[in-house]
Amino acid sequence: MTELEDKVRVEVGKVVDPETGQTFEEMQMIQSVKETSPGTVTVEFVPTSPFCPIAFKLAADIRDAANKVEGIQKAVVYCRGHAMEEQINEMTNKQ
Repeated sequence: MTELEDKVRVEVGKVVDPETGQTFEEMQMIQSVKETSPGTVTVEFVPTSPFCPIAFKLAADIRDAANKVEGIQKAVVYCRGHAMEEQINEMTNKQ
């Protein structure tokens, strides 16, 4: 894992699920963080339920947290295992 990936993983791990009050790190929701090119990371997460009603918000929160990390130019977030993952991914990563 690169230093940038580590920093992003720490930052997105601090995001709190408003339904449980736990961080994403505590809930082990972040599946992977990969630096796909210099300054660009891809983050994959799995919500607690395939019908999680706030998955769109969670994806945006992850994107915003990753983008706060120094050195990040672009964060791409993929939701996995949700009934609407395609729509969530499209909306979250729309530029």
